[in-house]
Formats: sequence, C-alpha cells, structure tokens
Amino acid sequence: IECVGKDIEIVSGKAIARGKSCIICGHCEAICPEGAVKITGFEDESMEFEEQVRLDPKQLMDAIKTRRTIRQFTDKEVPEEILEMIFEAGRMAPTGANSQGTSYVLLTGKKAECEAVAVKMFSKLINLGKKFIPQLTNMEIRPSFFFKGAPVVIVIFGRDAVSASLAAENMTFMAEANGLGVLFSGFFTTCVNNSGKIRKIMGISRKPKAVTTLVIGYPAVKYHRTPHRKALKMKKV
Repeated sequence: IECVGKDIEIVSGKAIARGKSCIICGHCEAICPEGAVKITGFEDESMEFEEQVRLDPKQLMDAIKTRRTIRQFTDKEVPEEILEMIFEAGRMAPTGANSQGTSYVLLTGKKAECEAVAVKMFSKLINLGKKFIPQLTNMEIRPSFFFKGAPVVIVIFGRDAVSASLAAENMTFMAEANGLGVLFSGFFTTCVNNSGKIRKIMGISRKPKAVTTLVIGYPAVKYHRTPHRKALKMKKV
C-alpha cells in the first residue's frame, strides 16, 4: 500500500480508510489508476499525466555546473508570469511529513527600506568585527550591499530548514531556466532573524525563522567556464 501513514488497507479487494493518521500527502489520489480517490480542501486541481517528466541528465548536469552566483544585475524588471512560475516551483517542493510550512515574503515597495536598515545594522557589526577578524578589514558596506540592485528579493521562512531549502533550490532552478541569475544572501537572512525593525517593516512576527533570501534578476555579467571544486568526499560503509 502506498499510504505513507498506513492509513489505508485493502479489505476483500477494496480500499478502506481508517482516517487516523492521514497526513494528506496525496499519494493515494496520485497513484489510483481509476481516479477513484479525491482529496478535498485545496484550491488547485490534480494534473493528469501518463509518464513522469524526466530531465535530460546531461543537460541537468551542465546546468548545475555552469550556474554561478550572480552579484551584478541589470535593472530589467522580471515579468509577473515568471515570478508566478518561481513561486509555484517553491510551492511544489517536498516537505517533511507534508507539513507545507514554508512561507515567503516578496520585497517590493519596502525593499529599499529593509536594505537600508540591514546596511546600518551590518555596518556596526562589521566595524566591531574588524578588530578581531582581519578578513573584514576591506569589506565595504555600500547602500546596495545586500541586493546588488536586483529587482526581485524573496525571503523564505520555514519551521523546517530542510523543507525551506528544498523550496529555495526549486525556485533557483526555475529562475535560471527563465534566464535569471540568483544570489543566496546569507547576510540579509541573518539581519532578518536579528532585527525586529526589519521584521516589522515586512509585517512578520518574531516566530518564523528566515532560512534564506533569494536575490533575483537578469545577470549583467557573463561567465565563460566552470569553477573548480574540491574532490568528492564520500565513503562506502
């Protein structure tokens, strides 16, 4: 039986639902060849398909190898339909125990205000850190330090960091499939989790944790070769 929670059993050739441990994962509806199972309470409709769509392995590997973190963006706006695809890619990411607890904040009119607060906050931290960490000496915190002038900034929140990270990766692939570049801003994410003022501007309480921030836009730079990586660390046991 495909039921994750073992909530369905076959009795005399018929499926019987106990209704005690269902996590509404949808596997029963997805796997039923007759379409006899329906799960209610959702706005979207199930999509019928004969075969699961598989990506070309070589194209996927090439896409992974040639992607680069982008820190230079043009001022070209991202079309609304592409933004919708990016968010849909995040929404469809797997979540632990089907919790679907990942949420998002798209910074639009409050983007500059949030960045200004983060710049002020981070500048103080860097100045303090320079006394103890020599590598910070040459770090300059400019007004566009966090978002690099990119038109789209998405902060991803989640009770489960793994689930939120999977959503972020889905969204990154979708953004890059549409010709966009992405920067994961760990610095701004840290500011969100430590600044009550930023969270107030965003209309977010102190409870949800920001897991990552996606800075997205059309790249203003072109790379010509893949980066080096250290050798794989893996052992068989």
